Amino acid sequence: MQNKPGSKKTIAIIGAGISGLSAAAYAAQAGNKVHVYEKHPQPGGRARQFKTENGYVFDMGPSWYWMPDIINGFFSDFGYNATDFYHLVSLNPQFEMIFQDGIVKVPESYEDLKALFETLETGAGNKLDSFMKSAKYKYEVGMQDFVNKPCYSWSEFFSPKIAVSAFKLDLLSNFRAYVSKYFSHPKLKALMEFPVIFLGASPKNIPALYSLMNYGGYVLGTWYPMGGFYQLVLGMKKVAEEQGAVFHFNQNVEKIITEEGVAKGIMVNGEFKEFDAIIASSDYHHTETLLSSELRNYGEKYWESRTFAPSCLIYYLGFKEKLPNLKHHTLFFENDMDDHIDTIYKDKKWPDKPLFYVCCPSKTDPYVAPLGHENVFLLMPLATGLPDNENIREYYLHDMIKRLEQHTGINDLISKLDYKRSYCVDDFINDYNAYQGNAYGLANTLSQTAVLKPSIKNKHLPNLFYTGQLTVPGPGVPPSIISGKIVAKEVNNLT
Repeated sequence: MQNKPGSKKTIAIIGAGISGLSAAAYAAQAGNKVHVYEKHPQPGGRARQFKTENGYVFDMGPSWYWMPDIINGFFSDFGYNATDFYHLVSLNPQFEMIFQDGIVKVPESYEDLKALFETLETGAGNKLDSFMKSAKYKYEVGMQDFVNKPCYSWSEFFSPKIAVSAFKLDLLSNFRAYVSKYFSHPKLKALMEFPVIFLGASPKNIPALYSLMNYGGYVLGTWYPMGGFYQLVLGMKKVAEEQGAVFHFNQNVEKIITEEGVAKGIMVNGEFKEFDAIIASSDYHHTETLLSSELRNYGEKYWESRTFAPSCLIYYLGFKEKLPNLKHHTLFFENDMDDHIDTIYKDKKWPDKPLFYVCCPSKTDPYVAPLGHENVFLLMPLATGLPDNENIREYYLHDMIKRLEQHTGINDLISKLDYKRSYCVDDFINDYNAYQGNAYGLANTLSQTAVLKPSIKNKHLPNLFYTGQLTVPGPGVPPSIISGKIVAKEVNNLT
């Protein structure tokens, strides 16, 4: 490389998912010439959106708008607020949890949430204050001092502030034991444990540090951008373009070309394009297959040994009539949570008695469904790498629909469908080159945290970097935004 630190470079970004959009904006802001290559006809990656001929608008992936301060932090770095690009609505209730013996509604107001806890368990309201005080501390330290590091070495974490914070962060205690110190009622435990399921392991194997998610969700609120989650994608793309980033769609990157220990460029739709540096926002494992084996950071045995966050079965459904008793977000937890979790992380099989999640954005947003109709998104977490076919998908659809009928009081919901599309393991592989069809990246277990995650930098090619949910800081929309920022800074400092 001939560039001096901080000098302007030509940078290729592979993939226009959340981390790619973030990296593009920050790299271009620093004055680099940035080109983003995306194999799909639109940006967003897993956060894409599609519209049907009969008037439905479906967000394909993320639907929980949590940690609004982190998301807004991206826009503020460029002189904007998130609300300059879309209208945010605070949901009330934030969501409902359906249990075998009743429903728990999580209210918008924290005081109302305390009251709810108190009704289920005497003294739990004050205990929630203590829990959230600690969770707020973890959130502020974790989301500021921990997650913004490139994680090349543990020495990055040797600072007086982090040393003082280490004990309070509960890095070595597990999340389930931690929650049990505060609450004993099974519904309260389920309410506090549910957010970490998508981090990629049982609450028994997730560090208690991640109680920060309870604060980032329940206290900071659950929001919805009118027009759908895709409005965030469009806002990020606009910001990146204003910095000078150029997007190329329907452009599949087939190979990373190397020469004398440097990544020279990429092959895109059969054409070579030369760059000073490359940032891969594509699936990490897939990106490495674009290199010869001796230039990869990790071999197949490494990936086989990793613990992955779930894949999932998704159904995008359009109903010809309104569904009563259904909220914007609903969690169907009538079955045992540990049994389902074990099928994801331990037994690696399709669940016998699944839990699932329903998003019905048409309860909030008239834009996403025809008048008098309902837009419904079903999601069931699954182990990665499972056999996947339409018959299996349909079996679970009917299971979920039956439970939806019981909740809404409407019979024969299948006959009221005027749109149906499924999405599962094979689709994640085909659309995103996702390793074993993972939907959420690598699990945030203690053995896969910080420096122990796949490196953001190629060990053999100094100008090739990785960003996204398979590297630091981890899965989720806010961490992916942060990941793009971290990598852009590292590339800008490249010599």
